[in-house]
Amino acid sequence: MRRPVVVAPMAGGPTTVELVIAASSAGALGFLAAGYKTAAAMRAEMDAVEAGGGGPYGVNVFVPGAPAPDPAAVARYVAGLAADAEALGAQLGEPDWNDDDWDAKIAALLAHPPAAVSFTFGCPDRDILAAFRAAGSAVWVTVTEPVEAALAAARGADGLCVQGAGAGAHRSAFADDSRGAPGYPLLRLLRHVRQETGLPLVAAGGIMSQQDAAAALAAGAAAVQCGTAFLRCPESGAHPLHKAALADPRFTRTAITRAFSGRPARGLVNRFMLDHPDAPRAYPEINSATRPLRAAAVAAGDVDRTSLWAGEGFRAATARPAAEVVELLWPGPTSRNTSLPG
Repeated sequence: MRRPVVVAPMAGGPTTVELVIAASSAGALGFLAAGYKTAAAMRAEMDAVEAGGGGPYGVNVFVPGAPAPDPAAVARYVAGLAADAEALGAQLGEPDWNDDDWDAKIAALLAHPPAAVSFTFGCPDRDILAAFRAAGSAVWVTVTEPVEAALAAARGADGLCVQGAGAGAHRSAFADDSRGAPGYPLLRLLRHVRQETGLPLVAAGGIMSQQDAAAALAAGAAAVQCGTAFLRCPESGAHPLHKAALADPRFTRTAITRAFSGRPARGLVNRFMLDHPDAPRAYPEINSATRPLRAAAVAAGDVDRTSLWAGEGFRAATARPAAEVVELLWPGPTSRNTSLPG
């Protein structure tokens, strides 16, 4: 990797084939987001990236969790969204659990291994990590606490993506508990994780500038992973409504919410988040239930009833091409730190 910059896998649309190719061509490492896609759709995007000749890339996969522990609480919460759906002329979806096509994705990636595979929402068993390493893929695991880092290292990860509290979208914690804590600030988390392992670390969360990147590398990271910094790029698949909201002076802060998906995620504070602070722990059930509502809100131009995922530094996001954002984050071709595997 010529630059210590990784483009985050942003599931749900923002990460596109074009964004990954542009980032790779600029000397960064782009990750496709396999979340919410079938294995076949994931493989089609891999083929498109390879046909585009951008260079090495990674694929991120969600580790499935358990079904919601309180179905009755889920049903009550979804019933409470009826007025929002009615206002948009939408029907709520069924609050169904699924494993995000896990087995088929693992099989497809092992059959056609990319340079790196990363995992979010947990760490697979040692045998799965070993199979990817044998196939030639570097294995990264996203962690939010030192104990998660120790577990991932013990199971054979090649590197860790260390996600601080300022990161946009879903927190990647292994256990989706009810504590509601925002997590460790990034630089403190890097120091704690460095005490647990000597594995290469990728710093994620609130990195929007060269100064942010340099501070993360100085704290022990080998590279930085950025998502929000690329959301407004022309290559980003984020909806124009979402891109505009990032620059709209009406939105002044972000917060953690379960309202849209049933799992803690950071986004721009809008009316839906404020109106529904009581969402239970239920991912992906609530995500499935609100999907039609969110789609209808986007179609109607309603920024108050759709998720506007963003990290704490969202106001610094620009509409520059992805290659220019890579250059802003790390001018020049090399890093003084250890290169990441893959």
